Amino acid sequence: MSKNLVIVESPAKVKTISKFLGKDYTVEASMGHLIDLPKSSIGVDIDNDFDIKYITIRGKGQLLNKLKSKAKGADVIYLATDPDREGETISWHLKNAFKLPDNKEIHRISFNEITKNAVTNAITNPRDIDMNLVNSQQARRAIDRIVGYKISPILWEKVKNKLSAGRVQSVALRLISEREDEISRFIPKEYWSLEAVLKVGKDSELLVSFYGKDGKKLELNNEKEVDDIINTIGNNKFKVIDVKKSKREKKAPLPFTTSTMQQEAGKVLNFTVAKTMSVAQKLYEGIELPGRGTTALITYLRTDSTRIAAEAVTNCKNYIEKNYGVEYAADYVSTDKEKGNKVQDAHEAIRPTYLELAPADIKDSLSKDEYKLYSLIWRRFIACRMKPAIYDTEKVTFDANSYTFTANSSKVAFQGFLMIYKNSDDEENKNSKLPNFNVGDELEKDEFKKEQHFTQAPPHFTESSLVKLLEENGIGRPSTYAPTINTLLKRRYVTKEKKSLFITELGTAVNNIMTKAFDDIVDEKFTVNMEKQLDEVENGKIEWKQVLRDFYPKLQKELESAEKNLEKISIKEETTEEKCEKCGANLVVKYGPFGKFLACPNFPECRFTKNYFEHTGVLCPECKKHEVYKLRTKKGRIFYGCSDPDCTYMTWQLPKDATIIEGMEKYIEKDK
Repeated sequence: MSKNLVIVESPAKVKTISKFLGKDYTVEASMGHLIDLPKSSIGVDIDNDFDIKYITIRGKGQLLNKLKSKAKGADVIYLATDPDREGETISWHLKNAFKLPDNKEIHRISFNEITKNAVTNAITNPRDIDMNLVNSQQARRAIDRIVGYKISPILWEKVKNKLSAGRVQSVALRLISEREDEISRFIPKEYWSLEAVLKVGKDSELLVSFYGKDGKKLELNNEKEVDDIINTIGNNKFKVIDVKKSKREKKAPLPFTTSTMQQEAGKVLNFTVAKTMSVAQKLYEGIELPGRGTTALITYLRTDSTRIAAEAVTNCKNYIEKNYGVEYAADYVSTDKEKGNKVQDAHEAIRPTYLELAPADIKDSLSKDEYKLYSLIWRRFIACRMKPAIYDTEKVTFDANSYTFTANSSKVAFQGFLMIYKNSDDEENKNSKLPNFNVGDELEKDEFKKEQHFTQAPPHFTESSLVKLLEENGIGRPSTYAPTINTLLKRRYVTKEKKSLFITELGTAVNNIMTKAFDDIVDEKFTVNMEKQLDEVENGKIEWKQVLRDFYPKLQKELESAEKNLEKISIKEETTEEKCEKCGANLVVKYGPFGKFLACPNFPECRFTKNYFEHTGVLCPECKKHEVYKLRTKKGRIFYGCSDPDCTYMTWQLPKDATIIEGMEKYIEKDK
């Protein structure tokens, strides 16, 4: 047996780290948590100062015994679980479970990237388990467990079984509900735009936009106001009264944090938050590359820091100078000033571990999704160390009988970071150039163009925009966003159409109860303050049980009041026109592990069920008579088939060039 035992979380890391450390080290995986709170009970002894009961997770006993045996036979044990609160707690649980003698060497090591330098440096610089980190996780876990186990039974009683409440989840649901209310209350407001087409020379024209009167901004509220301006200007010429030329800088983006990676992957790649984290996990743990073996491609994926290690900064600058030119490399380090004290700087930003592994060079070794996300991370990191883009801008102001019109142009003078990366929020890079004008020049009008508009309601949240709002308000942590959104969807509190999130009737009922009875839980200020307290536990400023002592008394009063005063809410099931083939009742829509299905409302007396056929709005390309339905296999995989039982058309992707059925455009779904 090797003298040294290294325990990591994921088996995907074992081969890579073994290669780095050599034959004197045995590397084993804990497969995540082995010890946790019981599922059958709350696991937090509220009456005994919040003592926590831990048990070996069912099915993990054999693996734990194996690790105990390995630890007993090793001279030195290195606990190398992930570098965060969860990882620290897993190491603490393992150390306690091993029950090793005091003279046995057992160390905690952590690394932000799975590279030889990072791993060997961690081995040579071990540390003790950070109990502040552990206690912060214990406090978070206990609070979340208390919220879930105490409030969920009230939801079961007042609404329906199998519902759940969560600390971050409940705030996110309230935000989605408030956005729905804002949209439903929205009243469109009319406004108009006015443009003039001016003659420039013999064959050219220039479009100028109405700004106001005598240089002051003026809103156009109706057509009469527009027509009055047109009539007042009449045939008067448009005189140039000001020409301003300037340069504008657009700074390079910051490197990715977990949330900004989730947001950008959602907007650019159409990835869900959960998919982004899943693909990033594979890139972090390692991909098999020809000639290199299993290679970790990115640094740790759970971080809210934009800090970059000095060595990585130097390497990136050298790479930029070599591949793009010295003039593109920046000499400063960007920081995220807006986040202030909210940033947890334990880790670096997300970046590639080996810059020389350009996405195109390893594309054949990556899946389609891995390539997309790795390319996004790789380009973002290089861009963050490049100089700003510089635009030449020009604004020409015209006067027409005291009314002010303007024309603007913008042209890239120096690409800077735009050479390699464009944000999803970047404006279209349309270079434009105005004719050369001097103050006093006069132009004749060719025609006016007027157009009516209406203000738009705020958009529904997408996963990306919800994550952005949660992060901006300090609600939750990077690791909580994906499970929070998944829970809302799984519990059917929220549904997703295209990218947009919509609250369901069930979600509205749950939110109403939470808002009415548990105002603290759904209050974002309370949640933000709780995160700050957990951070102070992590920094050793607050004793972890004190957070629970302060939290629970008010919750207890709210629980008692809710149990006594809340009325039961009835949620109507969606009834369809389809009849039960056994008893003739109208079938209702139910939700199962793999999505919607139809069931008889007379359950349990009648147990008839059938598939729920989702419309696509597309005509079957085979029979050319019936609609294609979206269906699911018994294991939940989506496929598409003709709605006519006599037609054999079936495919795993929605036909992209098929005919759209007239009147069913709203059902068209872009296949992802």
